[in-house]
Amino acid sequence: MNTATASYSALLQQLKDILPEDAILTAKEDLHPYECDGMSAYRRLPLAVVLPTTTEQVQLILKTCSRLKVPVVARGAGTGLSGGALPHEQGIVLSLARFKQILEIDTANLHARVQPGVRNLAISQAVDHLGLFYAPDPSSQIACSIGGNVAENSGGVHCLKYGLTVHNILEIKLVTIDGELMTIGNDRQDTPGYDLLALLTGSEGMLGVVVEVLVKLTVKPDTVQVLMADFAAVNDAGDAVAAIISKGIIPAGLEMMDNPAIRAAEDFIHAGYPIDANAILLCELDGTEDEVSEQVARVSAILKNHRAGTIHIAKTAAERARLWAGRKAAFPAVGRISPDYYCMDGTIPRKHLAHVLNQINEFSQQYGLGVANVFHAGDGNLHPLILYDANRAGELEKAERFGADILELCVKVGGSITGEHGVGHEKLDSMCVQFGEAELEVFHAVKRAFDPDELLNPGKAVPTLHRCAELGAMHVHHGQLSHPELPRF
Repeated sequence: MNTATASYSALLQQLKDILPEDAILTAKEDLHPYECDGMSAYRRLPLAVVLPTTTEQVQLILKTCSRLKVPVVARGAGTGLSGGALPHEQGIVLSLARFKQILEIDTANLHARVQPGVRNLAISQAVDHLGLFYAPDPSSQIACSIGGNVAENSGGVHCLKYGLTVHNILEIKLVTIDGELMTIGNDRQDTPGYDLLALLTGSEGMLGVVVEVLVKLTVKPDTVQVLMADFAAVNDAGDAVAAIISKGIIPAGLEMMDNPAIRAAEDFIHAGYPIDANAILLCELDGTEDEVSEQVARVSAILKNHRAGTIHIAKTAAERARLWAGRKAAFPAVGRISPDYYCMDGTIPRKHLAHVLNQINEFSQQYGLGVANVFHAGDGNLHPLILYDANRAGELEKAERFGADILELCVKVGGSITGEHGVGHEKLDSMCVQFGEAELEVFHAVKRAFDPDELLNPGKAVPTLHRCAELGAMHVHHGQLSHPELPRF
């Protein structure tokens, strides 16, 4: 028996001491469902998948993996779009899928305590009869888990007004790689000391494993209204977005779709979208009846001033839901018109929307690949969907280069390589474009403080400095890195 086989046997035996037999998957056919997340272009099989049901089991699993130096990739619902849950071939996947209980609903203090496997939408469904909802609403909210939302700092169509995940949670319980259970944050508005809750939200499973979340609940507004405006020119739609925000109007949601996305969504959902428009804006306004009436009038005037064609105002709640259904189903709708698509997630200042969209179309012609644009226009979070066929040699690589060019463009205009999908495996190289050596070294130091042996989701989110140097995106003086004692991963 070689060393690797012996270590694997020791790992399995110790896992069996912690978990029942049905909570440990090792057969190849059982591992395949965990080989990727929503970014299916990248696939790997782990050594095993474990499915604990208690915090104590998670603690023991992590202690065991720490002692045996086995990498651990935590996984929620697997809906992520950056390869953040891509398994490690010499490690295990720790699934939180069985942590799916809503533990407490506190209407007096407007919060709910939930386990990480609870679906995003399930929280709002559980408190709907109380006139409450959980604000962050990713397009995958019907399936994505709250633990994954914390890991990626997810947003959604309503994040413009109500904020990202980090703005809608109060406390998390986290297990470190050595099995320690930590409580970060509290049920009050502020916590003395460093804001570790913000640090851990969006840390992509690299610093600890979340086992409980205290989320904020929001009171439903009295009145909600949705406008849909169509445009003959994408530039006009982009300029209209900037104009609305500049007037001090903060819609609950402000979304934009271009013609390929409009056609795909309409064919799939039949939302009533104008398929001849080059762009549409969906604008949701909420508040008191008087506030919404005033804002509808102001937004309508702005849209007309920016050459909107038809401005349609939803007349019923069902019609509002249908208009949003088309937007939320845009990703699967595009999946019906292309064998594969590569979803990007850059963020830019709103004033550059028109310029960046024009440049994306130029990239599309340059690479010979189609693109459908769907994005959270109000906060400048772009989701270009690059269309390709993985069965054609070289097309995936071409799509990756196309995507990298989009992200580099986002950085050039003052934006970021990610808005809500995270870095994961997919955007490692683009991190070298956005951040310099000093910044990456700080990221490495934070990682080491929580996970000295680099066992939690290794090789994700933060590139090695050597990797950046090889890409030509970082200067290394005479082949030497500063602080050579600093771990690189």
